[in-house]
Amino acid sequence: MALKHLISERSAELPDIELGGMLSIAVRDHKVISLGPGEPDFKPPPHVIKAAQTALAKGFTHYSPGEGRVELLEAVSRKLKRENSIAASPENIMITNGSTEGILLGLMATIDPGEAVLVPDPSFVAYIPTVELLNGTAISLPVIPDNDWQLIPELVKKQVKEPKRTRAIIINTPANPTGAVYSKKTLEALADIAIENDLLIISDEAYEKFVYAGAKHISPASLNGLADRVLTLQTASKTYGMAGFRVGWAAGPPKLIAAMRKLHLYTSLAAGTSNQLAAVAALNGPQSSVKKVVREFDRRRKYMYRRICQLSSDFTCREPKGAFYIFAKFALAKRWTSAKLAEHLLKTAHVVTVPGSDFGRYGEGYIRLSYATAMPHIEEGLDRLETAIKKLR
Repeated sequence: MALKHLISERSAELPDIELGGMLSIAVRDHKVISLGPGEPDFKPPPHVIKAAQTALAKGFTHYSPGEGRVELLEAVSRKLKRENSIAASPENIMITNGSTEGILLGLMATIDPGEAVLVPDPSFVAYIPTVELLNGTAISLPVIPDNDWQLIPELVKKQVKEPKRTRAIIINTPANPTGAVYSKKTLEALADIAIENDLLIISDEAYEKFVYAGAKHISPASLNGLADRVLTLQTASKTYGMAGFRVGWAAGPPKLIAAMRKLHLYTSLAAGTSNQLAAVAALNGPQSSVKKVVREFDRRRKYMYRRICQLSSDFTCREPKGAFYIFAKFALAKRWTSAKLAEHLLKTAHVVTVPGSDFGRYGEGYIRLSYATAMPHIEEGLDRLETAIKKLR
């Protein structure tokens, strides 16, 4: 006889997102072109692969300390100072299994049941569910193309009605799925609100290197007065093509990092040892391959943006300045939800896109397309979409 209460309410109430099922189909069906994944198509640089192989050959197959290996903590500390103007000592840093685990540990260490977190919407699929898994309240703040997809400070002020209950605000720059790169003016305005209302800023910077068209990535923790008020989350996944290595890092106030390190012992314990040593090689080694990849992604970005603008009068989008996505609005909303449209395009054009509803309620009416795949796939995928959309009209 089956258990009557097998599944918890928190698990049952997690939203079902379309992306997972679509990517499974893409893997099984070789006719499908995927413009859905948020993973670069390039391999890690050769010296990174060699470092991982050498570590395994030398027997680095055992547990690492929960906070991370000292070599990587020191490499991250130097990187943050050199590239982000963040003065973080190794004691104020911890290594995580990708930046997604950093989001989880940071929120676990910050909020208690019933407390609120301000979240941009649309945004990365994990933000709102993670808050809700911890019995917190996620307050969606709409971001709009007319404001370059950035949080609107005036709206943030209105939402902070109970400072004792609102504990944090999440900022993602460059942003998934919109490609927004936050301006210094907006970040300074949000910083003032955080200071006035005693909020932690959780800064997700997974796409920090992927900026284009003269845009510049600014880490909130580098701004005056924010050193002890920002949790900075970064990762090797996007920058070095190391998504499968699962290595990220968090830097922030000493008390917060200490709490996160403590929680780490009760979750995944530590990131993989050989993977951490590969990340050391990535951070300390030559960076020319990163610049080459960003140039290639910029080429793909320009092409995809131009093609989508020409695709159909039913589709419009704002040119992204960061990350590697186009977030396109469609004028078929009376007949199609974003999930139904994405499903239809998969069935008829054999192309994976991601419905905007996966990224929050304000993402409805959009689909996300990724240019983190090879140019021939982008060209063929867009050709197929053009044919399918003409039939829709």
